[in-house]
Amino acid sequence: MAPSVPRTRAAAALRMKQIALDNQSCTNRRLRAQLATERRGLATMKKEHEDTQVALEASHKVIAGLTEIGLIMSKKIEKMKAKKQKAKENHVVCHQKFQARIQEAEDSMQAQHLIIEALIEEKDGLLQTIQGLQEANGAPSPFDDGWEEEPEKQPEEEEIEDIPLGEGEIDDE
Repeated sequence: MAPSVPRTRAAAALRMKQIALDNQSCTNRRLRAQLATERRGLATMKKEHEDTQVALEASHKVIAGLTEIGLIMSKKIEKMKAKKQKAKENHVVCHQKFQARIQEAEDSMQAQHLIIEALIEEKDGLLQTIQGLQEANGAPSPFDDGWEEEPEKQPEEEEIEDIPLGEGEIDDE
C-alpha cells in the first residue's frame, strides 16, 4: 500500500489543485461577469451623465436667453413708463394752458359784461337827458310807455330811434 499512497496523495493533491483552479476559474468568470455588468452600468451612467450635461447646457442657454429677454422687457417697460410720464406731464401742461384760456375768456366776458352794463347805464342816462330836454321843450315824451319793460337788446342789435320833431324843438336844417 505504500506505493499507492503517494499516488493517491499526489492524485488527491492534483485533484485539489484542479478543484482550486476550477473554483478560481468560476470566481474569475463570476468576477468577469460582474466586471462586464459594472462596465455596462458605468457606460449607462456615463451616457446619462453626458445627457444630463447636454440638458444642463441647454438649460443654461435657455436661462441666458430668458434673462436677455427679461432685460429687454425691463428696458421696454422703463421706456413705456417714461413715455407715460411724459404724456401725463404734457396732459397737465395742456390742461393748464386750456384752463388759462378759459380764464382769459371768462375775464374777457366779464369785462364785456361790465362794458355792456356801462353802455346800458349811459343809454339810460342819455334817454333821461333826452326825455328831460323834451319835457323842457314841452314835447311829448315818446319813452313814457314802459320803455323799461322791453327786453334788453344787445348793443349791436339796438337801433337808434328817430326822435319826432315837435314844437319848440331846434331844427338844424
